[in-house]
Amino acid sequence: MNRYTNLFSRLADNQAGAFVPFVMLGDPDPESSEEIIRSLIESGADALELGIPFSDPVADGPVIQAAATRALAAGVTVSTCLQSIRKICHEYPEIPIGLLVYANLVYTNGVENFYRQVRDAGVDSVLVADLPLEEVDVCHQQALRHDIAPVLIAAHNTSATRLNKIAQRSHGYTYVVTRSGVTGSDSPPELQQIAGRMLEQLKQAGAPPALIGFGISEPAQVQAALNLGARGVICGSAIVRRIESHLGNTEQICATISQFVRAMKYATTLSREVERTESM
Repeated sequence: MNRYTNLFSRLADNQAGAFVPFVMLGDPDPESSEEIIRSLIESGADALELGIPFSDPVADGPVIQAAATRALAAGVTVSTCLQSIRKICHEYPEIPIGLLVYANLVYTNGVENFYRQVRDAGVDSVLVADLPLEEVDVCHQQALRHDIAPVLIAAHNTSATRLNKIAQRSHGYTYVVTRSGVTGSDSPPELQQIAGRMLEQLKQAGAPPALIGFGISEPAQVQAALNLGARGVICGSAIVRRIESHLGNTEQICATISQFVRAMKYATTLSREVERTESM
């Protein structure tokens, strides 16, 4: 969890926000996936959110569902994913790594065993996407026991009482969802809906830094999210779609997503630069 603390402290000193890309581990195959992750980091990613492929990813739209299907078809398992994470952690020891997983993957071989394995691989946080607040106790306890940050989701229609509970239980960062539905960048996030209520209430309740996800696909959305008070953004489908567009050519995939990530990361500093200029 210290890597998140260090990251947000450094970004605050630089008056910048965090750009956190999401990709599916093992997509389109383990070797290519590792090259893609390296490209994300080298292009400016501040942290990583990585998915473990699962056959029924209910929170994900068709783009990320297809990525999970490709990874599973390539024979990717939880063990394969952890091996890749170990490599990345060894090469980039300072970058925080978060997992987005589904409860079946956590419970299949025992909750304690899962959190011990991901800790040993070098994971910093785990978000169990289909686990409601009322059912998080077992995972929450094991996460903290193994020094893993349990990340919770706050949605734009979450009640004030529930937001306070999420703020108290989440660690590392808070995943803020700004629209209804599944992941994907086909419709823009409803950023204005959360400006007056969610981010301020989470901050007042002492929640860890808020990262906005679901639908973030262009630099202007990054700037808007940061200017509303978010500490960063998470971007998945827009990146995974670029992987899908160049399947069979890992070099082209890396070149394409590198260009995209650089533009998105630049927006996290441009927004703050605009903000500073306007305040003078």
